[in-house]
Amino acid sequence: MVKPEKYSLRFKWNEHATGVAFILLFILAAVVGWPSFLQVRNLLNILRQISYTGIISLGMTLIIISGGIDLSVGSMTAFAGGITIFFINRFPGDSVFAAASAVLFAAMFGSFCGFINGFMVTKGRIAPFIATLGTMAIFRSLIQYLSGAGNIVSVNAVYPQIGSGVLLGIPVPVWAFLVMAGAMHLLLNNTRLGRYICAVGANEQVARYSAINVSFVKMVPYVITGLTAGLAALLWSSRINCIQPTSDGVNYELDAIAAAVIGGTSMSGGKGSIPGTIMGAIMLGMINNMLVLGGVSSFLQQAARGLVIIAAVLLQYNNNK
Repeated sequence: MVKPEKYSLRFKWNEHATGVAFILLFILAAVVGWPSFLQVRNLLNILRQISYTGIISLGMTLIIISGGIDLSVGSMTAFAGGITIFFINRFPGDSVFAAASAVLFAAMFGSFCGFINGFMVTKGRIAPFIATLGTMAIFRSLIQYLSGAGNIVSVNAVYPQIGSGVLLGIPVPVWAFLVMAGAMHLLLNNTRLGRYICAVGANEQVARYSAINVSFVKMVPYVITGLTAGLAALLWSSRINCIQPTSDGVNYELDAIAAAVIGGTSMSGGKGSIPGTIMGAIMLGMINNMLVLGGVSSFLQQAARGLVIIAAVLLQYNNNK
């Protein structure tokens, strides 16, 4: 008689750990926040709140899988959002064309900022941590200088409808998050580039021996992350109709990295999934919402995020032993 494999149960737990944690956290949040948590309005509010950093976390997932990191996404979001408002304010009147052009501009400008990071990492051979730490300071400083550290306000009446709009009862930022997630999932799992990103993150030297253009493959995730930061900047700045250069985007990099890591993306590279990152982003939103509904001080929310990140990394380490 064939005996069952000794570690089969452990393997299944490791494979579905994120999903199980998501369900347990949802039940806990429902109990703590009863009955407000399960209201449709509250659930949609959670999704809308996490959609901005959630979009960025999709690109961050690709970067981490490729073996890199990007600490500049928060400052990049404020920078791209401020420059986008400067751009749309140059159009006279409340032009719909100007608002549509702003969408394309934000995506292109964010991609350019991501390209700068990728260029320094691939061509300049600067460690990703150092390169993006530098641009984090540069992007924030530039937008503060250009705005005089004051709010940058849009004068286009159509612009606020982008971020505050609702389609089929669901906020536009949530739709953007879902569409981007679908596109990133297809890229990572159904394209040659996605396979190359995983291969480079797993072992860059072996990938180079396999005739993979490592510099290009490492560059693309930074450009994509810049694109996601530009779109997040557009959605956030249009929702509130302004950008606050000193505070907007602060800690976005923490949330983006946390969502990816909680979702099972390995910090050592080579492994990760978009559905896992989606669940990670939503779990962060549920934690914040649960603390608010439970009457816990808002000052402890960052502490809760930090503990969750540490726990996720510890689980990764123990599962890989």
